[in-house]
Amino acid sequence: MDNLIPAPARTGGDGRRGFLLDGATTLTAGPGTESTERWLRATLGAAFGLPLAPAPAGSANTVDLRIDSALETEAYRLDVEPDRGVRIAGGSAAGVFWGAQTLRQLLGPEAFRRAPVNPGADRLVPLTEVEDGPRFGWRGLMLDVARHFMPKDGVLRMLDLMAAHKLNVFHFHLTDDQGWRVEIKRHPRLTEAGAWRARTKYGHRASELWDETPHGGFYTQDDIREIVAYAAERHIRVVPEIDIPGHSQAAISAYPELGNTDVIDTSALSVWDTWGVNPNVLAPTDNTLRFFEGVLEELLDLFPADTSPFIHIGGDECPKDQWKASPAAQARMAEAGLADEDELQSWFIRHFDRWLTARGRRLIGWDEILEGGLAEGAAVTSWRGYAGGIAAAEAGHDVVMCPVQQVYLDYRQDGGPDEPMPIGYVRTLEDVYRFEPVPPGLSEEAAGHIMGTQANVWTEVMQNRDRVDYQVFPRLAAFAEVAWSRLPAPGERDFADFARRMNTHYARLDALGVAYRPPSGPLPWQRRPGVLGRPIEGPPPTV
Repeated sequence: MDNLIPAPARTGGDGRRGFLLDGATTLTAGPGTESTERWLRATLGAAFGLPLAPAPAGSANTVDLRIDSALETEAYRLDVEPDRGVRIAGGSAAGVFWGAQTLRQLLGPEAFRRAPVNPGADRLVPLTEVEDGPRFGWRGLMLDVARHFMPKDGVLRMLDLMAAHKLNVFHFHLTDDQGWRVEIKRHPRLTEAGAWRARTKYGHRASELWDETPHGGFYTQDDIREIVAYAAERHIRVVPEIDIPGHSQAAISAYPELGNTDVIDTSALSVWDTWGVNPNVLAPTDNTLRFFEGVLEELLDLFPADTSPFIHIGGDECPKDQWKASPAAQARMAEAGLADEDELQSWFIRHFDRWLTARGRRLIGWDEILEGGLAEGAAVTSWRGYAGGIAAAEAGHDVVMCPVQQVYLDYRQDGGPDEPMPIGYVRTLEDVYRFEPVPPGLSEEAAGHIMGTQANVWTEVMQNRDRVDYQVFPRLAAFAEVAWSRLPAPGERDFADFARRMNTHYARLDALGVAYRPPSGPLPWQRRPGVLGRPIEGPPPTV
């Protein structure tokens, strides 16, 4: 009972006696709990070989699911009664689902397998009471599938892993210089040409190694619909990201007229095969605006408003050199009365902010969208540190805190020489556990604009699923507890207790087939000797 992750707000009961889950145990689903009913039957039913047949309200020997409007939206209450069974009440369908995730943990690591390893055995749910609810409404994971494509099944698996950790926002980074990953039917060359690159830099961009195998892939529109529906069943919102106006070489390579044709020969560009900040950015033309309005029209159909109220438009790392040299860009600035190129970037963002707002959506972007003036109604993902988020929150804008120095999971986990392709600062499991999303000194009103937090997973040096697993886990478990639980101040957090609970959680991850980094260090096949990274020494700054 005391090995739950994330840590619940309150638990009771002796944890010894309990309720036996057996072949006669039924499932009672009240109105609005159907998604959890399906999920329990698919997971616990498969793991233990149990039918979990439906039963009417008031039945004994049942797992009873119900919505209780007296609870907060995502809160839940779980009670185990030896004579009756398990009762899970949630303030909403999502709350019931998070309670079911706790039930799964209470049943032990075998509950995380896809078929019984001990057929016929009864499963004891310890006698307990759990009352719980999240600290933040935005508990996210950003997955970059543009640098290295993750096939659809891998994305669905990641959604399952998020749900197991009570994370509820999937930031889906779909486009970048190195690839365009979503089918847009009115612009077919985005995936015919823009989804594939001829080769790939292996390691950091300063590495001399190349993988000469062509790399790419994309999700069809039906793939996207499936991913969104799968996420919704798990009460996960999806935030799609289409990068504008930087990080756009894949799009420009497919449609050269999108680039600054009066500065460079954009027809000579291909999908970028290396990493870093790319100088080739979108041209500030009416044609570019209409093109991406068409992209977003199809995107809004694929990502319905009830599951995707936010649309992320990037806005980060947009060099201004081409605009400074472009007569067309300078003419646009003069026509719009813009003082400089920062305001030109803001012009791009404001246009799509108005466009999305008119269609009932909210724009969110990386903190560079603050430069040149933040679009009214826009929200910010603060990645370069806390400063952008602080400025946005104090100005009354909603913020998701995801500072690079703290929760970029592509950063190395240890300073040892065996870490594969070591990038950035060392961010250990304990470092992530002591991350605090709300910086000190914020006014009470500004702190209310911190919607939550997310961990970011950039895949330049993560060429396959196992590499993603290694970088993300076990640190995502620590991040999930930070995002969900109301923890003490960072220096007062009981990491020793968290590490003790992780001993059980590692067994859950093993059952799920997660290739996490072991506490003792990388296994021989997880190392990448001779591949250049970019380690940064010393503690990261707080900025």
